Amino acid sequence: MAIPTNFIQIDEEGFALSREVRIQDPIVGQEILQNLKIHEGGTLLSTFGDVPVIVEAFDEPYVAAQVNLKEDKTWEILLPYGVHYAFELESLSLDEWDRFHGYAANKIPFVMSRKAQATFFNLLEEFGDDFIEFDGKTYDIPAYWPPHKDVEKETYWSQIYQQEENPGWNLGEPAEALKDMIPRLKISRSRVLVLGCGEGHDAALFAAAGHFVTAVDISPLALERAKKLYGHLPTLTFVEADLFKLPQDFDQSFDVVFEHTCYCAINPERRQELVKVWNRVLVQGGHLMGVFFTFEKRQGPPYGGTEWELRQRLKNHYHPIFWGRWQKSIPRRQGKELFIYTKKK
Repeated sequence: MAIPTNFIQIDEEGFALSREVRIQDPIVGQEILQNLKIHEGGTLLSTFGDVPVIVEAFDEPYVAAQVNLKEDKTWEILLPYGVHYAFELESLSLDEWDRFHGYAANKIPFVMSRKAQATFFNLLEEFGDDFIEFDGKTYDIPAYWPPHKDVEKETYWSQIYQQEENPGWNLGEPAEALKDMIPRLKISRSRVLVLGCGEGHDAALFAAAGHFVTAVDISPLALERAKKLYGHLPTLTFVEADLFKLPQDFDQSFDVVFEHTCYCAINPERRQELVKVWNRVLVQGGHLMGVFFTFEKRQGPPYGGTEWELRQRLKNHYHPIFWGRWQKSIPRRQGKELFIYTKKK
């Protein structure tokens, strides 16, 4: 199936947007929400006036404005435009901001609004930090991100490099957004840190543009490949290290941190810890630049994410300069990338 070339957004309250304007027509809104499908790789697709579109959701694709308990004791979420879907209590999970996520009957993920969640609690018999009780039955509510400790080990990544000539995250070239934005941002000569550099394609692009680049990876096999490709660049240095155990001399030593396929690869339980790493290594007024994945994928790597989540993690530490979905990516990533350029507060 060919990927559409038109885009529609869904805002954080679950309403559809066309050219940054919220769609008010309930018939049009219903079409978009009811025709939502998840394409391979997590791309969201729907139709707008019967024309296929890629859907870019700020949060989950469905945002439950309210929750309803029906007379037969089944549950449903109420969405914008009068759309409603049944859901099962077994599908629920809880994120680190104590928000309930679940799956509608059509398998599309949803998140409850605070209003919906308050109603939900009132309809339950009992609830705790990791359980709810309803109709005499107890339901364990797992964390949204299942823990995955193996991805914290060097051997996990080196084994992939050993077995695969071209791992799935490796584009064989720099990120499309980076190729486009480096010339446009006109960044003065800077000290750039690239964490989880892999074969070094992004790091090499920064070096070729005149920056002094330190590229870090936990896997010696990744760095071996990177050095073969780009070891000749005089302003590019490769360092083997666990990004959560960087040397002390990295503290406040970089003007720019560039993120691409690292945030999505670590144990999601440690994402806020990664933000602390960025804060630690950046100079005051330094910049975080990144290409982030925006799709639903709870088993990884790569793990998915949302703009909502990223905004929550960064809002106390970074001021956004550029923040936008990238609509000129390679086909398999189209509709699933967010490019940001932010300044450390």
